[in-house]
Parts: sequence; structure tokens; C-alpha cells
Amino acid sequence: MMQNGFILLPKLKNKRLLCLTILTLACTNENHFKPIPVEYPITKKSDHVDLYWGEEVADPYRWLEDDYAENTKEWVIAQNKVTFDYLDKITFREAIRERLEKVWNYEKVGAPFFYGEWTYYFKNDGLQNQSVLYRSRDEGNEEVFLDPNKLSEDGSTSLSSIAFTKDGSLFAYAVSIAGSDWRDIYVMDTESKTLLKDQIKDAKFTGISWEGKKGFYYSTYAQPDGSKLSAVTNDHRLYFHELGTTQAEDVLVFGNDETPKRYVSGTVTEDGQVLVISAANSTTGNELYIKDLSKAGNIIKPIVANMNNNHGVLDHREGWLLVQTNKDAPNNQLVKIDLNNPEPQKWQVLIPEQEEVMQVSKGGGKLFATYLKDAISEIRQYDYEGKEESRIELPGAGTVSGFSSKKTQDSIYYSFTSYVQPGSIYRYSIREGKSKLYRQPQLDFDPEAYENHQVFYTSKDGTKVPMIITHKKSLALNGKNPTILYGYGGFNISLTPAFSIANTVWLENGGIYAVPNIRGGGEYGENWHKAGTKLQKQNVFDDFIAAGEYLIREGYTSSDYLAIKGGSNGGLLVGATMIQRPDLARVALAAVGVMDMLRYHQFTAGAGWAYDYGTADESEEMYRYLKNYSPVHALKQGTAYPSTLVTTADHDDRVVPAHSFKFAAALQEAHKGELPVLIRIETNAGHGAGKPTSKVIEEQADIFAFTLYNMGVDFGGKSE
Repeated sequence: MMQNGFILLPKLKNKRLLCLTILTLACTNENHFKPIPVEYPITKKSDHVDLYWGEEVADPYRWLEDDYAENTKEWVIAQNKVTFDYLDKITFREAIRERLEKVWNYEKVGAPFFYGEWTYYFKNDGLQNQSVLYRSRDEGNEEVFLDPNKLSEDGSTSLSSIAFTKDGSLFAYAVSIAGSDWRDIYVMDTESKTLLKDQIKDAKFTGISWEGKKGFYYSTYAQPDGSKLSAVTNDHRLYFHELGTTQAEDVLVFGNDETPKRYVSGTVTEDGQVLVISAANSTTGNELYIKDLSKAGNIIKPIVANMNNNHGVLDHREGWLLVQTNKDAPNNQLVKIDLNNPEPQKWQVLIPEQEEVMQVSKGGGKLFATYLKDAISEIRQYDYEGKEESRIELPGAGTVSGFSSKKTQDSIYYSFTSYVQPGSIYRYSIREGKSKLYRQPQLDFDPEAYENHQVFYTSKDGTKVPMIITHKKSLALNGKNPTILYGYGGFNISLTPAFSIANTVWLENGGIYAVPNIRGGGEYGENWHKAGTKLQKQNVFDDFIAAGEYLIREGYTSSDYLAIKGGSNGGLLVGATMIQRPDLARVALAAVGVMDMLRYHQFTAGAGWAYDYGTADESEEMYRYLKNYSPVHALKQGTAYPSTLVTTADHDDRVVPAHSFKFAAALQEAHKGELPVLIRIETNAGHGAGKPTSKVIEEQADIFAFTLYNMGVDFGGKSE
């Protein structure tokens, strides 16, 4: 078997002879990039001006915020035409798409879960747009239980939340149309697989939690004024739907006009006795309320009446709640709260805070604490009194997920993955304390040919930051390896090792994939998170820039062969980085990014991000800090920026596409030079969740083709 990669040939007089001798290898040479002429659409400018703290700020592309306007639609069509005309001229783009499709085409099966007499699991045959929910009885013949692919012709309708009653006789599920966060909920009788008349329209940011077989709890907002995809949604409410009634009869459980909350959820504990309500105004910090369901007429009462910390209920036992919290413990601890005496000073610590950040799950009557050791998973088993019983041996250094089950199960099924290890399912016997491989995917990728290693580099202020670098074992540190530097850096989210099918194509052709665990994330607890928020947000950009400088300094790559990539908050990261350091990377890949930092809180649920970002309204200092790095506002006229591909989608109602629209328009105006700055706008898609496989493959092929072409690197593909 021959592996053909990203070929960078030395400057030789007889390049033709060399190309003939290597046969199927792609023939390229250094600085091979040949500009493809681009004529950007003319984006009209208005004279709109906003006043912030006595300063006028022009917003000439404000009209692009109107997602339903005819001139916005025309702009989208014009921009897509330029972008796809450009991509069509990259000769190896189709070869990348074909290789992605080939490597993607393998069976993917999720961990099983059990209700009634049935074993349920999700499975994708290979290239299905959406995974299918199957079931089998006594490990017998499987049957399709619910196929989301039949809900729309193009596969753009996806399955999100699902919930079974405890006995498994009823099943509620939510679907998203075209990637929107607005969801419709349906109810099915599991024996006959027939739909009941019950239907909930337009739930949003919701789970589904049954109260026995009586009905279920869900969350939603009132229909906003103006565009459903972009108008502000602040008043989140919890409802109860009783089976056999209409949505109009649903009971408001929590939420009101006087004290609106942006994020509200309701969950019934596994024993069915307590409704736990979480209420928050931002993505960090929440109140806790409970309602005793064992007695009729009981009222909702507060357990935690402030949003200063994060609190997540794990279980209820005999009048006690088990709660994971970062109150007085930035890396989290597990506490026991007496519902009759819930004052914080009376909380009992079951699992104390450790040096590593911790997440706790439960199953089989045991507690399982997942610790992040420099972004790598470690698992410890505890009893319900907080006594450590064992440290679980994992298949390797990587990421574990799904370490939970019902109390009655004696085994737990979990997934293990790394940057070079496809997600495999293991069965852990609680009694034996041992794991056994349950399912392992079979795909055209050899993990043994690759390595990932962790390094620690120094950021601008002296902070040590970890980064995992993945590549072929045979890699030469010659400074010419095409490299993707991927980051996020926000909202307490940890980037842990995870396998990507798309990245296999990048890696097998000689590419490097590097992921730094920059501040703003949750890899080292709440202190690490806070160090990348509000007036400390620049730390995030500095950490990312320092990661790129490390890769260049150590010879992994150079600026000509470096691409920076990120999505959502990571899209903001890319936008800010390319503006502050336009010389750092050759290519910038900003996906569904938060690009207008002065107005992000004016769209959908964006105001809930203020804990991380702050807002331009809260103080003049915060306004000036935001404006200084806001990608829409920080662009400098006449600057040569990297080759840039902005990606977004027309149904993204989380980070509305107006962010990307305005940034692309401003970038095209400010940019100087021959490198392209383009925007790719997907249709019938949202922020990312539930995107059909076909659209994912097409988008990844376009991203890789754009990146390689602008590095002056050809794609050799993979041939026998």
C-alpha cells in the first residue's frame, strides 16, 4: 500500500524528471500557490451609527442582520457564488471529497441502553445522514425503532433529546428541522411504535423528563417578536405536559415575567420522587429548586437561591440530594444536601475537591468520578458514602464518556477515544472491576502509524499551557508540514482527545493536528475558566498565538503551512487572532463565530454569554475592551490578512449568521493582497448539531481543499 501525501518538493532544476519518478505522488514545489482571481460582490454600506459611552460607532453592515430581508438573501447568493466558483477551480477538491466519503463509510454503533425488555442503541451504516435508533430483545434480531432519515428528504431533520418512561412503554423525542435550536416533541407507544396525539411545538434548549407515565417536563421560550432565528429570547420557562391533553393546556411550572431566567430546566430524579429545577441567567452559575412529587400539593422550594456557582444534581436518596458543585471548590466537589436543612453550612462533603477537575456520574449503585489530568481522563469508583473503592484501568490515554447507568444495572457501557483511536465501546463489570471491549469500529485507518504527544509551552504572561500534537510517526520536523491549530477557549468547555473521521484524511496525508488547552476552558477548573473571561479574554488569544509560535519554533511547521481553526467561541478566537497577528498563519478557518462583540447579546439567547464576555452596556471599560478585539470592529484597512474561509449556516439561531456576514463584508473591504477572503454559507443547517453526513463531508472537503491550495500544497490522496 502506498500513502500519498502533501508533497513539498525541493527547488530542483529538473522537477519534471522527479515528478515522473515518483509516479502517483502529487507534483508540487515550494511556494506553489497560484492565486485564483476573485471579484468580491459589492456589499452596500449604510450610514448607521450607534452611540456607546459618548462615542459614535459606525455599523455600515447592520442591514445584514435582517435574515429574512430580500437584499440579505441576494447577498448570500452572491457570496456563495464567488466562494463555490473559487472552490470549483481547485482540481484536487473532488479527490478529497471522495477520500472523505470512503473513510467515513463504516458502521458506527453507540453504547446500548435498556428499557423494559429491549436493548436500544444508535447505529449508522456508514454514510446515512442521521444515525438510526435500533432495538433488540434478548440480543436477538434487531429492528429499526426510529429512523430520523425518513423525517426529511435531504436528511436535515435530526433527532435531539429522547426520553423513555421508567418501564419503557412510552418514548418522547424531540426533532430539529434544518439545525435550528427550536424543537418539536412527539410521543410514541414503544410496543406498537405508533405516535400518540400529543405534540409539543417549538420547545427550545430543552430536555424531556417523565413524571411516571402521567406526562413530562420540557422547557421553551415564548415566540419572539420578529425573526424566529435571531430575535432575543430571554424568558425561559418550564412546563408540564399531561398525556392526552393539548399543548395549550400545559401547566407552567417555573418562570414568570417578573423574574425571567434565560435558561431553565426540570429533571425528575431516578427514583421519581423529586423534580429538580435549575435556573440560570448565564452559562455559568445556577439556582436550584426542588418539588417533592411524592405528595400532592407540594410547592417548589429553593435549595440554592443564587447563581454564584455551578450546581448539578446527581441523585436523590431518602431526603438527601447528591450535588456536584464548585462552591468553595473551583475544581468541583460532591456534596450531600439535606432537603429539610439545605443551608450551605450544613452541606456534607462526600468527594472532596482534588488537584484535577472532576465530573461525577452514577450507575449500579456506585459513583464514578472522572478526573482530567492535563485533559486526559482518569476514573475512580466510590460508594455512596464517598469512600474510594478502586481506580479503573482505561484502554489508554484519552477521553472517556458515558460512564453511567441505572441503579439496577451491574455493568456500565462507556466510550473511549483519542485523537488516533476511533471511539470504541467497553463494558465495565462493577462486581469484577474490569473492562472488556464490547464494540470496536472497523475503518480504513491504522492508529499504529500515528502518535499524539503532549507538550507544555509558555504563553505571553508566563503561564504554562498544555497542547496535544498528533501526526504520523515518521514525521520530519522540517518546518513544512501542513498544520491545523484548533482552539476554543471559553465557557468552561474542555477540549479532550477525541477521534475525528475528517482528520484521518488530514493525518494520513502528512498533516499535523494540534490542540492547545488554552485559558477560558475547563481543563483546570473554574480558575482556568475565569482567567479567560471578560477583561482577561486577551489571555485566550495570547495562549493561542503562543501555541502557533511554539509549533513554528520547534520546526513542526511555519507560517506558510499553518492554519488556525475554531468554531462558535472558537470562531471568535480565530477572528481575533488573525487580526492581532495576521503574520502568524497562512490560513484562517472561522466557523459560526461570535464576531460582533458589541451586539452579540442582542440576538437569541446571546445575553447568556455575558459571564464570559461582558457586554458593551455594562461599563465604558468593558465596552472599550470588547471593541478592541471584536473581529467586526478591529479590522485595519489595507492590511494583508491570511487566506480566510468563514463558514456559517442560514438556520444558525444560536450564533446568528449575521456575525459571519458582517465580518466577511468588513474583511473583504479591509483586506489587501492576493489571498482570498471568502464566506461559505450552508443552507438548511444550523450551528452544527444534527448536520447531515452528506453536508458535513462536503463542507470538510471544501475546508481542506481551500486550506491546502492556499498553502501551495497538493493533495495526493491515498492509493493502493
